Amino acid sequence: MKLLIIDGNSIINRAFYGVKSRLTNSDGVPTNAVYGFLNLLLKTVRQYSPDYIACAFDRREPTFRHKMYDGYKATRKGMPEELAVQMPLLKELLASMNIKCFELAGYEADDIIGTASRICNEKEIECVILTGDKDDLQLASGYTKIALTVTKEHETVTELMGDKEILEKYGICPENFIDVKALMGDSSDNVPGVSGIGEKSAFELIKEYKTIENLYENTEKLSGSRKDKIINGKEMAFLSKTLVTIDRFVPIEFNFDEMNYTEPSGERFLSELKYLGFNSIIKKLGITAEASVSAVKKDAVTVIDAGAEKICEIFKESENALIILKDEKLLFSNEKEVFSVKIEEISSLKGFFEGKTKKTVFGLKPILRLLLKNEIEANNVCFDAETAAYLLNPSQTNYTLSNAIRELLKEDFDSDTDALTRLLALKTVMEEKLEKLEMTKLYYEIELPLTFVLASMEHIGFKADAEALSLYGEALSEEAERISAEIYEIAGEEFNINSPKQLGVILFEKLGLKSGKKTKSGYSTDAQTLEKLKSKHEIIAKILDYRSVTKLKSTYAEGLLKQIEADGRIHSTFLQTVTQTGRISSKEPNLQNIPVRKEIGRELRKMFIAEDGMTLVDGDYSQIELRVLADISKDAEMTDAFLNDEDIHTKTASEVFKIHPEFVTPLMRTRAKAVNFGIVYGMGEFSLSEDLKISIVEARNYIKNYLESYIGVKEYVERVVKEAKENGYVKTAFGRIRYIPELAAANKNIVNFGERVARNTPIQGTAADIIKIAMVRVYNRLKEEKLNARLILQIHDE
Repeated sequence: MKLLIIDGNSIINRAFYGVKSRLTNSDGVPTNAVYGFLNLLLKTVRQYSPDYIACAFDRREPTFRHKMYDGYKATRKGMPEELAVQMPLLKELLASMNIKCFELAGYEADDIIGTASRICNEKEIECVILTGDKDDLQLASGYTKIALTVTKEHETVTELMGDKEILEKYGICPENFIDVKALMGDSSDNVPGVSGIGEKSAFELIKEYKTIENLYENTEKLSGSRKDKIINGKEMAFLSKTLVTIDRFVPIEFNFDEMNYTEPSGERFLSELKYLGFNSIIKKLGITAEASVSAVKKDAVTVIDAGAEKICEIFKESENALIILKDEKLLFSNEKEVFSVKIEEISSLKGFFEGKTKKTVFGLKPILRLLLKNEIEANNVCFDAETAAYLLNPSQTNYTLSNAIRELLKEDFDSDTDALTRLLALKTVMEEKLEKLEMTKLYYEIELPLTFVLASMEHIGFKADAEALSLYGEALSEEAERISAEIYEIAGEEFNINSPKQLGVILFEKLGLKSGKKTKSGYSTDAQTLEKLKSKHEIIAKILDYRSVTKLKSTYAEGLLKQIEADGRIHSTFLQTVTQTGRISSKEPNLQNIPVRKEIGRELRKMFIAEDGMTLVDGDYSQIELRVLADISKDAEMTDAFLNDEDIHTKTASEVFKIHPEFVTPLMRTRAKAVNFGIVYGMGEFSLSEDLKISIVEARNYIKNYLESYIGVKEYVERVVKEAKENGYVKTAFGRIRYIPELAAANKNIVNFGERVARNTPIQGTAADIIKIAMVRVYNRLKEEKLNARLILQIHDE
């Protein structure tokens, strides 16, 4: 038996850049990457004849590697828009081929692939990994082979490599690729490696010493500058090894029966190919509508185009209505049939939405936005299954009705439209689960009412001064030009400051600064590299200032101008079902992340203004997360500090540095503040040392002294981690659950990350719940009092 598992992101990236033709479907949506992906997939299937097929994808959320090392993949450019729009098309196509896709927050596709290959090895199933990423070579074994895509003479071909082929070609065993990468680093992922050690030296050393552990036990055998580089780079070598090691114990379930592969056919597959405009592939595969009719799902629901008047009539005496918003239509169900109404007719549904019929929905907020736009109030909304799905499993970021029904009711539907008839049954199961997990109160008193608050905030928006924003952009342009002139004067010539290649030549060749690694594309000039050189030359601070100013101009001055709508306001989207801690996030634009560190960034806040005759009022909780920590840990010292209105950071500094509070310096207070919040965020000694620019030993001592001073906090930290390992999850004070599968991982670094999550989530999550309660209460009180005031923004604790 054989499994073909595809590195989805790697292959579609290669296809995107490999298929140069500008292919689009009839709607003008780019399709070149999907076309290249499908052709390579079909070719690979013919070549290797797999019994099972699966595809793994990366997620947007930070992984355990990002949290371990802030610089991880920091230099990567975002996905091009023309590729990003093709990702959902690819996933739809794979679904139509019955190819199962796997992705998991906190992990990369490589980790999922590594886990699949391990399971295949255990079950003695042959595993073929289709990828363009050499990182996967570490997975090769007797049962696992890597189908590595390479370009030869303008054609993409795959080179099949098992453990024997790798040993023959590279002179090392597959698992030793990890050690090679640990030494040479990886510029594409911004893995540091050992400074000054390139690919050639890395291979030479690992061929001789096999592992970096063995290398560092035998450094006395090395000589010259190579010895110094290896010794000085020890910490980065071991960090890099962890970063490049694929986790083969991802908490994800592989059911081989669900991955059975048969030749793709069926109406759905044909429909997808037609939508994509892949007529040549339809012809090549010989798929016809007649041949595929038998594959149409028997339980597909016929949608009746009812119109608003008929909906009001149908549900006039009905106790329940099931509702979802799909494709510019509102869909309604009475559990037997599904009716659709175009959103242009929504004003005619005022009586229905403001009436006594109980409304159960999936995806409440966009429906509320639509109603607010038409001055309709939503009464008797009794359940939103999307928000409930989030509470039951907060690690997902994409919730669909059909997936929820598939998981909880064990029933399979092709679409949310078909699944709508089962929404009431889903509600029953979800309510039982919420009750069992003691989250019923959290759902009905916090999350469900909060959706109404967020919909109102999105609808109202935040007024922005377009003229001032435009002038601010012009001022930033002038400032960028001024800084550019200073940089050119210092450099002695003009060059493209935005070009890493040209900048690298100026810094490391002309000015002679000590560089990191030089790759094929040139020297690294990322923020991390430049920060380390800040004290070495005056030009570095200028370059960092230039980057800061140009980012303010492009991202904020120009970006926000585009977001101002006809009403003169910016309407951000507030996300309720994304973060695992329960925090609300904001996008398009992110109004929770307006720069404040520098004066030039703080100026941007002046562009957000009150409506004429109104005033902006801000309510900010004082040290909410530390107060929550004091409360849940029952620490006497910290509790007394808050009750006596002491400065908690000065108090901590006096404890950590063991001096009287009067003698605490501003620097000591700043460091104590970092330790305070470091404990809250589960920060380890390495991250604390990076933040404060101190040694790991100093950071370790700060944390040690802190925990010795705050005994209650120390006991809380130990207790919460122990309970999380026993239960598999942690809870906030209001019952919000976060599952932590990382605690069961084999990799120690992943477990450490899980422990940090266990310490942090009850604190940050409880703080998030408190602000949500405040928002609901303020919103309701403003409505009750009929005051001319409204909530327009939330930023975590204010």
